[in-house]
Amino acid sequence: MSDPQSRLSWRQALLVALTSAAALAAHAQALPTVLIEPHPVDLTLPAEAVVEAVNQATLAAQVSGRVIEVHVDVGQAVRQGDLLMKIDAREASEAAAGAASQYVNARAHYQRTLSLRQQGFVSQAAVDKAKADLDAAQAARGQTTVGLGHATVRAPISGIVAERLTELGEMATPGKPLLTIHDPNGLRVTATIPQYRLSQMRSVGRARVEFPELGQWVDASSVTVLPTADAATHVSPVRVGLPAGMSGIVPGMHARVYFVLGHATKLTVPQAAVVRRGAVAAVYVEKEDGTLNLRQLRLGEAVGSGEIEVLAGLHAGERIVLDPVKAAVALKSGQRPGQ
Repeated sequence: MSDPQSRLSWRQALLVALTSAAALAAHAQALPTVLIEPHPVDLTLPAEAVVEAVNQATLAAQVSGRVIEVHVDVGQAVRQGDLLMKIDAREASEAAAGAASQYVNARAHYQRTLSLRQQGFVSQAAVDKAKADLDAAQAARGQTTVGLGHATVRAPISGIVAERLTELGEMATPGKPLLTIHDPNGLRVTATIPQYRLSQMRSVGRARVEFPELGQWVDASSVTVLPTADAATHVSPVRVGLPAGMSGIVPGMHARVYFVLGHATKLTVPQAAVVRRGAVAAVYVEKEDGTLNLRQLRLGEAVGSGEIEVLAGLHAGERIVLDPVKAAVALKSGQRPGQ
């Protein structure tokens, strides 16, 4: 007859084992999975790209002087006509006053010379010279007056201040960049395509754009192959329009464009389900009995939105776990790959 205490310990151990097995089964059942089946996918041509603003303006100084007022900063929204900067206009004012004085003198000289010509005291050449001097003085007066107005810098378009290239107190000289403004509602990406691929691009009417850092995908609104080519790199630029109202996308950001060339039926898995260890890629496969198996795969190119082609390692009808982290936890809690 067995010892009652030993019998109790045996029962407790059995109860613990059954409880652990039930918890493990419940855990495995709670894992998100997907059934792998061949399905139609887009055949794409990937290309690296950079985000650009369709409407962008870089404002440059048109007069010399010290920047005495700065009213905007990077990231600030502005409307067309808003005051952005002011440049010390004293030098421009002095130039305008000098040009106005020269114009007055040139006009008086022309009228005097014209009167003398009518009296026969000067030649027609002298009158022509006085008229040319008057025209030059008038042009100089107009130019300095316009330059005086350029001491006040206003926004030429509505948008966002992307860069502030000159700070308060710095000297501004004609041609020196002051600010860059872009319209966030008009964005595009520009990719480069090898010239030998241009024949395939003629039939492309659709593309998808990936922003890898954001994990975001969008459908392109337009695809335009520019009729130019780089003689050194032998590539041609392709402009891809982005839909309006995109948040978090700014000029200069990296993007990847997938130009749709056709369609085919392929076996794919979500990229989020793939476990990568160096050059090795694998997924957690859920067997019919609920156990998990870490299966190495041979993968092809990315297709669709967040999918990648499976060349070997999986068969149609198998089920994989979408969350590899949870699958690893389930294995560590008692299951072993390959059980």
